[in-house]
Amino acid sequence: MDAGEVDTAMDVNQAGDEATAGLSSLLAPEHVGVDHPSGRPVVVVQGLGFVGAAMCVAAATAADREGRPCFTVVGVDLDDGPGRHRIDSLNSGRFPFETTDAELIEALSAARERGNLAACADEAAYALADVVVIDVPLDIDWRSERPELRLAGFEAAIRTVGRNVRPGALVLLETTVPPGTTERIAVPLLAEELATRGLGEDSVLVAHSYERVMPGADYLHSITHYWRVYAGHTDAAAKAAEAFLSQLVDVDAYPLTRLASTRASETAKVLENTFRATTIALMEEWGRFAESIDVDLFEVVDAIRMRPTHANIRSPGFGVGGYCLTKDPLFAGLASEAVWGRPVEFPFSTAAVRTNDAAPLASLDRVRELLGGSLAGRRLLLAGVSYRQDVGDTRYSPSETFVVAAEAEGAEVVCTDPLVDHWEELDRPVLRDLPAVDGFDAVVFAVPHADYRSLDLPAWLGDSRPVVFDGFSVLDAEQRAAATALGCSVASIGRGAR
Repeated sequence: MDAGEVDTAMDVNQAGDEATAGLSSLLAPEHVGVDHPSGRPVVVVQGLGFVGAAMCVAAATAADREGRPCFTVVGVDLDDGPGRHRIDSLNSGRFPFETTDAELIEALSAARERGNLAACADEAAYALADVVVIDVPLDIDWRSERPELRLAGFEAAIRTVGRNVRPGALVLLETTVPPGTTERIAVPLLAEELATRGLGEDSVLVAHSYERVMPGADYLHSITHYWRVYAGHTDAAAKAAEAFLSQLVDVDAYPLTRLASTRASETAKVLENTFRATTIALMEEWGRFAESIDVDLFEVVDAIRMRPTHANIRSPGFGVGGYCLTKDPLFAGLASEAVWGRPVEFPFSTAAVRTNDAAPLASLDRVRELLGGSLAGRRLLLAGVSYRQDVGDTRYSPSETFVVAAEAEGAEVVCTDPLVDHWEELDRPVLRDLPAVDGFDAVVFAVPHADYRSLDLPAWLGDSRPVVFDGFSVLDAEQRAAATALGCSVASIGRGAR
């Protein structure tokens, strides 16, 4: 590390340690943009949620062929409770969310030690940026009878960037948005803010490249070792996005794909998630059929997957959760009306959202049946409250639908999850460890966490004989057989009674 890099490390660490006091040390004229003393471009990530926080680590980890860091990274979030938690966590070298990805944790620690990653709540940080990566949410009220886009927060975030970003910077949208959002919402808003500063619309470069982040065991690699699609609002913006992404992603193994327009890039992300959500919904009805005729649908699916053209066929499960698949299939229909003024119907996509939202109730129906037709006064242990395995994320978790419905029928539900200790959406505590099973009428395995897949069921069950229900192919054949041999009633989503 040369003298300039030492100075930069000191400055960035100071920004992290004194985030509440702003970024005055980093905003000195000699520290802005390409004149940054390290010679490294500055990447500012807007929004430190599950995507933005990981993006900060990925950008700070990017290195040239000599192993030198490519970027100095500043993460920015709101100055509220959740935002402060994320900022303070990153500045302390702790990832703000529970994760099983040891490489991500180690990479964050290394970035803090190097001094090329800090976080703050000061919007003046955007004046530092050679690249601004936008990772703020764009919500819809997807459970409403007539969903509408909630643009206010997204628009405010774009305006914040426009008020501060320096001329020549690349503004890269990673947020999943309705097709047309970049060119018809983001670019005009940026232009308005730039105009108030006497700058033209073309003084910044705007591009879209959607994230494919997958929290879990390969959290970091889902950014750095995965394919990316991108497009620019202009040709220059597309080239700038390609240059940035080529430093972030292992493009030799995972080449980039450039599309003709930002609306095409936005469409690609929405269609990707719609495809997944729709095929999952399709398998829900096949799961009910398999159960009714005593067939193991997972066995059937494995056989079908041997055919290369059908390798990605889905399987039934407990339901769909998380921030993306629950709502994204509605984006195209909303965009056709709200963004383009050309309404198009999307009946399959809409039906998929509704089908997946109701899927946990199929598990509840099976558990009720196994308990004699009533849940009133029954004690249920729900194993898994996050929306997917090895992730501590409970947003729109299908477990929430299950718990609310079960308790409405008079059941007592105790929740456990190895990665969650407080369920924010339901404001209730969650047990990290599986409790003793005695006293429970049924155990419902909802999420295939590694802890449950390796569970010694006979040892844990002891002398207890609750109903054992597998909602997501969590247990293998040996575990199910062991519980059956003990005398437990065992059933699974997508499997008949045999």
